[in-house]
Amino acid sequence: MAATFTHTNIRREDLPEGDEINMCEAMDRLFQRFENQGMEKGELIGIEKGKREEKQNTLKDLLKVKLGTLSSPLENQLTNTSLEKLNELTLNIFNVTNEEDVLRIIN
Repeated sequence: MAATFTHTNIRREDLPEGDEINMCEAMDRLFQRFENQGMEKGELIGIEKGKREEKQNTLKDLLKVKLGTLSSPLENQLTNTSLEKLNELTLNIFNVTNEEDVLRIIN
């Protein structure tokens, strides 16, 4: 009944044992499961964001050594680049000779 009213998929393990169900307890369990899932998802997003920021900073430092300096527009673009493109840039770092090479790889 709760699944119908809330348009959710309440699993049997969310419900107390027995034929009679205390609706408040069942809903508390359901909300606790949703909260736990949200925290797990948030942790994964945080880890992914941390990886991307770490890679961005490392690549900026390496490019500064290789090219001498980085323009502000390029630094900003690296900050907004996906982890996938940053990985591609990492694999091609030895082929980079100027900022245009970097832009070609990340765009």
